[in-house]
Amino acid sequence: MAVPRQLPNAITIVRILCAPVFLWMLLADAGQDGPLRWGAAALFIVAIATDGIDGAIARRNDIVTDLGKLLDPIADKALTGCAFVGLSILGELPWWITIVVLVRELGITIYRFVVVSDHVLAAAWMGKLKTVAQAVALSLALLPLWTLIGEWIWWVNGVTMAIAVILTVASGIDYLVSEVRGARRARGSRA
Repeated sequence: MAVPRQLPNAITIVRILCAPVFLWMLLADAGQDGPLRWGAAALFIVAIATDGIDGAIARRNDIVTDLGKLLDPIADKALTGCAFVGLSILGELPWWITIVVLVRELGITIYRFVVVSDHVLAAAWMGKLKTVAQAVALSLALLPLWTLIGEWIWWVNGVTMAIAVILTVASGIDYLVSEVRGARRARGSRA
């Protein structure tokens, strides 16, 4: 059975549209540990999990598109950005972490748009690892697990968040270094 060519992009667009719904659910009851908090966490986890699904469908059916390469990281950034901002608004995550992450994410996204006419800057392996680390750290921070298993989970949340922030910064540096090297190679081949 043939897969519709735009299915992976449609999944990605739905992920983008989930971001504001998720943020509203997280903030609607001031982050209380009730049904909206659990629902927001579940929506985030399901939406971020589709990141692997749309890419797998596209690669398996040879329907990878430049639009998909552009939209996929934007969808990830919309979801994770809303989660970082929401957790900081609730006072559960220091603002400096959110700012560091958002500066990196917005910087790379803006750069992607600047170079899109020249080439599509697809996600590199370190960027994908960063996204997984952020997804795990944010999922743990969003789920009110402390109500079920105790406050020791905050320590686990702190460790996973530290790993996510380190990978966020490292992958941003990796993108910049790769792009500078690519630009130098391009200039060298034209000379």
